[in-house]
Amino acid sequence: MTIIHAPLLRCLALYRHMPEKFSLTALLFTLVNIGMAWQLWLVGQAVNDVQSGNAITRLADGSLEYSQALHWIVLLLLVAFGRGILQYIGGLMSLVIGQDLLTILRERILHQVQRLDLAYHWRHGMGEMVTRTTRDADKVRDALINFWRQVFEASLWVLVSVALLSWYHPWLGLGTLAFTLGGIALFVTQTEKLVTLDRAVGAAYDAVNQELSEGVNGVRVIKSFGLEQQRVAVFTTLVQSFMQNARSALAYAASRIPLPQTVVALSHVWILAAGAYLVQQGTLNIGELVASVLVANALVFRIEGIGRVIQIFADARASAARIWELLDEQPTIKSGADSVPEGALGIRLNHVGIQSPGQGNAILQDCNLEVAPGEVVAIVGMTGSGKSSLAGLLPRLLDADAGSVEIGSPWAGWNNIKSFKLNELRKKINVVPQESFLFSDTLEANLRLAKPEASEQQILQALEQAGATEVLDRLSDGLQTRIGDRGITLSGGQRQRISLARAFLAEPSILVLDDATSALDAITERQVLDNIRQLRNSNGQPITVILIASKLSTILLADRVAMLDQGRISDQGTHEHLSTTNAQYRDLLGVNHGK
Repeated sequence: MTIIHAPLLRCLALYRHMPEKFSLTALLFTLVNIGMAWQLWLVGQAVNDVQSGNAITRLADGSLEYSQALHWIVLLLLVAFGRGILQYIGGLMSLVIGQDLLTILRERILHQVQRLDLAYHWRHGMGEMVTRTTRDADKVRDALINFWRQVFEASLWVLVSVALLSWYHPWLGLGTLAFTLGGIALFVTQTEKLVTLDRAVGAAYDAVNQELSEGVNGVRVIKSFGLEQQRVAVFTTLVQSFMQNARSALAYAASRIPLPQTVVALSHVWILAAGAYLVQQGTLNIGELVASVLVANALVFRIEGIGRVIQIFADARASAARIWELLDEQPTIKSGADSVPEGALGIRLNHVGIQSPGQGNAILQDCNLEVAPGEVVAIVGMTGSGKSSLAGLLPRLLDADAGSVEIGSPWAGWNNIKSFKLNELRKKINVVPQESFLFSDTLEANLRLAKPEASEQQILQALEQAGATEVLDRLSDGLQTRIGDRGITLSGGQRQRISLARAFLAEPSILVLDDATSALDAITERQVLDNIRQLRNSNGQPITVILIASKLSTILLADRVAMLDQGRISDQGTHEHLSTTNAQYRDLLGVNHGK
């Protein structure tokens, strides 16, 4: 795991992707603060004129001369009006670039989630991914919007105000700077505890999201077993834990913020005490004292603003760390540099071993198997014997911990799949899982995922090969029918046939069916598997088929059967041969000797 340093600063560094907007926003806030200092300096000058009697004078005829007073009033109004316009534009720009930054973060998170291999997703649930994309990204966005008002602008005002006060007298500037830095230091020391508390809040929120995701995705199982109240009780407990952690963080922030705010506010006392002394000594006039008090008042207000959002910054720092932990994660499966051969492809497993993530238990060990190009081989085994893990090895959804997975042919040679470009490899090897996943889109859009440029005729042909023509005929809008989240509007068998049609449309060289026909009736399954034997890859050559099967009707359609037992290929041959010679095979399929 990468150690995260200054995660919020790393988020700020993303502004380099929008240099013009960032520079304009920084310039606007700089001008606003310079305008504020100028306005307060003008107030001091005006007060000094009033105190000295120059603002309004009595003429010889007894009338009053207001021109100097009007001069100050008009000038102050113009400066305030101009500063207000710049402040509005600057605030709007901060919102715009904050939203732009949120978009960049979410795009990076989604891209990273797609890059990371299955082992990472096994270790981290969907709830954690959702939390980092939504809650954590939103908190970073909120902090970076407040960054302009509460950090950038406050920092500018510290510099401008200390400079103006020091211009009046060094004591005023140095004393105010000391109190301000002291208060800010207290704020910073308190954020460490707040970050720790918010990480606990984030972990609790992950658990809530995970439970919610499972509750929605598993609603059929929950209702089937009458588990509604039990799941609600678990969810309520997780929500209460989240609320307790959130209250602890808020309580800590509320109890600690007043102290640094008080330290900063002491600059008021310093200005009044030191300013009164300097006025008495004649080194400071009344107008400058008034301006100094106003400057200190604005400074205290700005620094107290940091205190009011300290919880936001602490939350954002913890959230940013969680985001960068995800973004810094390196995929363990990396693409090779070679192109996949265009010829017919077979498969060879050479002493392959896989360990379960984090547990070290062997899923596959010393597994050997060779499948010739164009051959149809069924793989059978008890539940948990590693059949699905073997299927995941071929397109490199998983990587072997030992041995090698190779593609090629006995006559053209074998090559380790790690040497090939990942995208090309996965186009050549297509795995159709038992649990068919369809996106909440039209039927046509789901099919075109395999081949975006496919013609309507090719799509209809793939549906026919998968025995899914009747599915299409029953849909009200044909190919344009929206099939709902995960294909919820279709039955299990219909979803499997659509997934098969999508795989056929891709024209792979190697097709792996991981119990992908389990929901089909025997007649449809035979029709589909007979059609598979007629399939050709993009080069017009017969495809290699791996059938991970538990149904006898599926196994009977294979050229050869390989039996997986305790992570190894323990036996292989035709169904007739194995049913005659292997008692374990007969017990597994429930067949009698000789049948």
